[in-house]
Amino acid sequence: MERHEGDDAGARSCPEALQDGEDAVGSNSASSSCSDLTSPALPTPSPHSSKSFTGLRLFGRRKAIAKTGQQLVAQSSTTMPAKLDDNREISNCVDWSENAAYGQHVWFETSVSGDFCYVGDQHCMAKALQKSIPRHKCAACKISVHSLCMEQLEKINFKCKPSFRDPGTKFIREPTVVRHHWVHRRHQDGKCRQCGRGFQQKFSFHSKDIVAISCSWCKQAYHNKVTCFMLKQIDEHCSLGAHAAVIVPPTWIIRVRRVQASLKSSKKKKRTSFKSKSIKKGPEEGRWKPFIVKPVPSQHLKPLLVFVNPKSGGNQGAKIIRSFMWYLNPRQVFDLSQGGPNEGLEMYRKVPNLRILACGGDGTVGWILSALDQLKLDPQPPVAVLPLGTGNDLARTLNWGGGYTDEPVSKILSHVEDGNIVQLDRWNLTVKPNADAPQEEKDEQQTDKLSLDVFNNYFSLGFDARVTLEFHESREAKPEKFNSRFRNKMFYAGTAFSDFLAGSSKDLAKHIRVVCDGTDLTGKIQELKLQCLLFLNIPRYCAGTTPWGNTTEHRDFDPQRHDDGFLEVIGFTMTSLATLQVGGHGERLCQCKEAILSTFKPIPMQVDGEPCKLAPSIIKICLRNKANMVQKTKRRISLQQINGQQSIAEKQIQVRCISMHDYDSLHYDNDKLREASVPLGVITVPVDSDLETCRTEIQKLCDQEATDGTNSDAVIPQKLSPKWCFLDCTTADRFYRIDRAQEHLHYATEMAQDELFILDTELVTKETVGTSPGMPHLMDSCGESVDNADQLAFPSSSSLPTTSAEGGEDNTACSNSNEEPLQLLIDCIKGDDLERFTEIHKVGVDLLVQDASGCTVLHYAVSEGCKEIVKYITDNAPPSILDIAEKETEETALHKAASRCHRSICYYLVEAGASLLKTDLQGDTPKARAEKAEDYNLAEYLENRQHYQMIQREDQETAV
Repeated sequence: MERHEGDDAGARSCPEALQDGEDAVGSNSASSSCSDLTSPALPTPSPHSSKSFTGLRLFGRRKAIAKTGQQLVAQSSTTMPAKLDDNREISNCVDWSENAAYGQHVWFETSVSGDFCYVGDQHCMAKALQKSIPRHKCAACKISVHSLCMEQLEKINFKCKPSFRDPGTKFIREPTVVRHHWVHRRHQDGKCRQCGRGFQQKFSFHSKDIVAISCSWCKQAYHNKVTCFMLKQIDEHCSLGAHAAVIVPPTWIIRVRRVQASLKSSKKKKRTSFKSKSIKKGPEEGRWKPFIVKPVPSQHLKPLLVFVNPKSGGNQGAKIIRSFMWYLNPRQVFDLSQGGPNEGLEMYRKVPNLRILACGGDGTVGWILSALDQLKLDPQPPVAVLPLGTGNDLARTLNWGGGYTDEPVSKILSHVEDGNIVQLDRWNLTVKPNADAPQEEKDEQQTDKLSLDVFNNYFSLGFDARVTLEFHESREAKPEKFNSRFRNKMFYAGTAFSDFLAGSSKDLAKHIRVVCDGTDLTGKIQELKLQCLLFLNIPRYCAGTTPWGNTTEHRDFDPQRHDDGFLEVIGFTMTSLATLQVGGHGERLCQCKEAILSTFKPIPMQVDGEPCKLAPSIIKICLRNKANMVQKTKRRISLQQINGQQSIAEKQIQVRCISMHDYDSLHYDNDKLREASVPLGVITVPVDSDLETCRTEIQKLCDQEATDGTNSDAVIPQKLSPKWCFLDCTTADRFYRIDRAQEHLHYATEMAQDELFILDTELVTKETVGTSPGMPHLMDSCGESVDNADQLAFPSSSSLPTTSAEGGEDNTACSNSNEEPLQLLIDCIKGDDLERFTEIHKVGVDLLVQDASGCTVLHYAVSEGCKEIVKYITDNAPPSILDIAEKETEETALHKAASRCHRSICYYLVEAGASLLKTDLQGDTPKARAEKAEDYNLAEYLENRQHYQMIQREDQETAV
């Protein structure tokens, strides 16, 4: 028996299935009867029931569907118009009115050439008219049709996955189940759930054959064959798939018809007075809503509400709305531009274990938190953040990253479900006029109240607020000039430089009075001549900087937290503001629970990025409440890991490197990208290691190759650039980058089975004629290389130098021959003889030569304190010498310099590129070694440079 297969069947059965309406389950229309919810009511006959469907009738499907007791056609026949008017507006959002159509699609315009019209060629209007017609795609079930073909889609009665139920009033609490919503697919990723084989066949790029039947709810997919998709699956209950815990089932959302007063009740109402009737009717009418939510409590469910601000992040908001509608119930995804968050929060307020995902900037998060305060939900649902746009300091604090790029929505939902609930302090700002301020002519720009009366991140006044205010006013005056992120940054920079030259905030300290927890800080502020004052609630500020810094060496202050009920008060001079972007911090004034700020002239201020110019006022800052937030954490360990051996097992992983050129051109083709990658080497890590641990091992692997070349499996003869990042090749249907700041949240076993892929943005592949880019030749252990070998080179690095210890155990002759030149160099160092040292080097002695303990000449020069020789080595030796560590102590030259307090030598090494992040055998960084030597000035310098190196590494990485 055939089932939509063969040339003729493939052309004819698709439209026939669509015409068959409720009987053709698994057809191209994905029969609506398969997608409905069970209900106590029996189905009424369908207007299309007399139509036949070749092939499916042989299986007796009409009888099977009749037994399920579904009523989709009965419900929808009264709401769905018989004919679509060409001029009728196409529904592009969820309808929340009482006239909402059951199974209504949510359309958006699409131009993807690979999406064929869903009604099939036989009924396609564009095919009949032979002209180009706009196409639309449903965000919830992902079918595509031409705008003129929507009438045909209604005729065959194919509906979207139901998002609510519409029972009679007697059955409002009747238990129901969700059924699959089967849809035919011409293209399908993944593998068949029945046979385990893939869907796509070779040379089928333009094929219009139906290859798969998939459910829009649980995403299960089967081959369009009798052997894979069976009759019994029509009546199966849908589990809602991998994200069932966060999906709001359509059985929870009930449409409530407006109650019509009966004749008997109307007579009773006439007995009451008009006054009492009007009093009772008003509130009742105001409380009535077309939809109510009746949840089924369960400790295993964490239903999610998604609020998206489409104005954040350019065009990202609109795309994210569609993605969430595909994975979730469309009625749990809200567009904040369509009325804000209050309606959605009010509707779902009684849902237990509710979680909220705010997609937007920090202002969007504050908007939702304020709405939760107004509604007084108890308990208050925790809020997760998907950062869009720029800034996003609160999202960075909660480990959600600085911005969204290409992380799969499925993985985001898993992180929201698994995230820990933490608390966030929220602070009130109470403003009243300052009667003691001198009376001056009122400025037109000044206002008597702040933009916001609550802040979550920070409240500041002075230089930074003035720059933000000027940018805000200019953008409002000419918004067309501020449509580019680069232009916006340039304007910020120009405004900041102009204000700096004008010295507009240099007298700030003279016009304010600050009292924190009863202590007057005004004198200290005036003494420091601060030009900016910041009240900070979270560690991050100004797009990721840390103005409070690390206070481990200062016992006067406690570590900064966002849930301790304390504010950090920080002051800035122009110098400290300039050093923020390279790891600097401001002047730490105090940590307080309450502050009173008095101003005596109009001063620019900003509250969570919203600026204004406030008239002379007295501002009281005090704790408002604590909001529940979702903090992104490491993914849960698989069951296999939990039930495994208690002793930590180790796993060997092959590391493969991909160039940026290959990633840009092939990242949608996983197989080709794997072929284009080149092996870097093999690392051995514990099975429960995160990517941070893997990064350390990969760095050791590169350092080892750069010094002695002992790893014969490696083909990259140099250290990786500082900007490389990991790639996830297992979660989605393509590779995507992992944010450097979030590597500790991902397990290596989730990112790799036997291979771990990394992306180096500065890696360039050089191919020689007649060789394959995927199989470069290996370097010979004796220093010789085969001819015409492919090489990988970094534009910013020189070629690999030949070391004297390359051969390992088989190279003892070469190793012994290096002992005499090494001793000559050491003698020059001990005698501080730079001239003799230079002569020996110019003769041809390699500066990378090492002794038996792994020490280089740089180690000896640092130990002897020979500044000039150290400078000569850093200028003339390969950069790899900077991070070579001793075998016993794992100390680099910078560790030795820091422990001996050689400040000039530390400066030479850091400027040459020595890593400040490497640790010795005791786990100490160079900064920690300086602290142990009690040279705190040197430690502070190393700390600042360490932050700068971290920022440089993250410049090219993509945040999630």
